[in-house]
Amino acid sequence: MTPKLGDVEANLDLHLKMIEEASENGVELLIFPELSLTGYRLRDLAFSVALKPSYKDQVFAKLLDASRDMDIVVGFVEADKRQKFYIAAAYLSGGEVVHVHRKVYLPTYGMFDEGRYFAWGDAVRAFDTRFGRVGILICEDFWHVSTPYLLWLDGADMLILTSASPGRGVATEQKIGSAQWVEHINQAYASMFTNFVIHTNRTGFEDGVTFWGGSTVYDPEGYKLAQGPYYEEALITAKLDLNQLRRTRIRLPLLRDERVRLTTRELERILGNGD
Repeated sequence: MTPKLGDVEANLDLHLKMIEEASENGVELLIFPELSLTGYRLRDLAFSVALKPSYKDQVFAKLLDASRDMDIVVGFVEADKRQKFYIAAAYLSGGEVVHVHRKVYLPTYGMFDEGRYFAWGDAVRAFDTRFGRVGILICEDFWHVSTPYLLWLDGADMLILTSASPGRGVATEQKIGSAQWVEHINQAYASMFTNFVIHTNRTGFEDGVTFWGGSTVYDPEGYKLAQGPYYEEALITAKLDLNQLRRTRIRLPLLRDERVRLTTRELERILGNGD
């Protein structure tokens, strides 16, 4: 989707329209991209568009009502009670806020300056849904292997990645460099963690930056189930066979054989004296 920068009401209308379209297509879980309710390059606008994910907020009240028939993931700026502001994603289901993930890694290199305007989240947690245990990460979070690894160990069988990834790098094979890199990472995590990986990325042109879209879904074997068009708004659907988790992990028992205590011990050593 292509949100309007700083226009929460217009973006809410777009969400509700897309939710209606998804409902007509039998969708049970609909995932919007990073900062879908606000747009990405907010800078000082971040403080005026911040929301609190509850029925007391007029925007979230409508989204929560819509979630009674369909699980929904939305991106927004969250303000806490002490007026710290976070890039966040909320999982809504049955009229309730099931989970909120606050972006842990805020890029401050190249064109990115998120650290100037937002506080960083300090938790990476999986959570239970009617489809099983799920984990959410936001853009830069996913490029650090520790975060999906933690969700995997915390029981997540489905990794949801939301992003506002701009077009960067050299285009080859009719694909921008950043799109190629992201898709390689998504496929690798699906294969390494024998998980479903669902990635949704925004589209459009905003403040001199183009966002490439191209959302994807990968199965636990690392095979692509769905691919969205580049640079265009679209509803991308895929049907997940949750029984595939069992089949894949019997054939490839990476989760069973993972030596978590060894990892913990070596991390303690590295963080300690480095010997």
